[in-house]
Amino acid sequence: MTINSPSAIWPELHYAEWAGTCEAIHLWTQIVGKVRLAQTRWLNHSWQTPLYVTSRGLSTGPIPHQHRYFDIEFDFVTHVLRLRSDTKEIALPLEAMSVAAFYDQVIGALDALGTPVSIFAAPNEMPEATPFSQDTRIREYDPVYAHKFWRVLLQTDQVFKTFRTGFLGKASPVHFFWGSFDLAVTRFSGRKAPLHPGGIPHLPDAVVREAYSHEVSSAGFWPGNPGDAAFYSYVYPEPAGFREKKVLPATAFFDTTLREFLLPYEEMRKAADPDAALMDFLTSTYAAAADTANWDRAALECGIGHPGRPRQVAE
Repeated sequence: MTINSPSAIWPELHYAEWAGTCEAIHLWTQIVGKVRLAQTRWLNHSWQTPLYVTSRGLSTGPIPHQHRYFDIEFDFVTHVLRLRSDTKEIALPLEAMSVAAFYDQVIGALDALGTPVSIFAAPNEMPEATPFSQDTRIREYDPVYAHKFWRVLLQTDQVFKTFRTGFLGKASPVHFFWGSFDLAVTRFSGRKAPLHPGGIPHLPDAVVREAYSHEVSSAGFWPGNPGDAAFYSYVYPEPAGFREKKVLPATAFFDTTLREFLLPYEEMRKAADPDAALMDFLTSTYAAAADTANWDRAALECGIGHPGRPRQVAE
């Protein structure tokens, strides 16, 4: 199997086979994400807090600390957590350990870098919210599956970024939310939305309502927990007729419990052209949202971008 073969670009990712590792990474990314959250000014829709896909894993990007900067990166190639400041670098091994041990190591490394940070030390958006310092159960870490997870994120990131180029209106970066544990990209109509009801476990309603202050069509990748991995697409608020729309590919469907369209990851990766199948899902579910919600598509959309070619603007 070569590094560019379809099975390497889109590897198998059955949740039952890496459930322990998935849960560990979810909790560990929450700790790292909360460091960024504690140090950065609030940006609309919580855009100041996600992680970003890199050529080796997931990163915070530069984080300010008074007049200094540092960053933290999960390296899923050599399986270390790198904490870097302008003067020093510390690498912590990613291996089986408790959440408490990981938390202690991260806080200790930040102190050693001279960039101490205090965070709200309990999980968000999870059914259980055991404080990090009290979560002493040893968690699994399977480096093979951690690497597969990153490979899926890497290719998904590229397809999502291609999709993002076809929109002139307000759109989010492609970013990884450590609370819900998904890679997402969101388009906005420009119109305000009704107040969100909130009610997400262990997440303040004020955060949810700010995130959904305006109409959105959002798509993302969820690696699974407890079900297998899937791509999703939803609209808020949901307009009449949205869930009845026919979307592509044929393996996609509307989940009435989650109230969003789903494309099972395993079905996508088995397609003759997985990237094209994913783009079909993104474009058709967005069209379903924009059409049923009466978005001004002519004003909001443009052609997909190409490297080195400026978008043509009519005179």
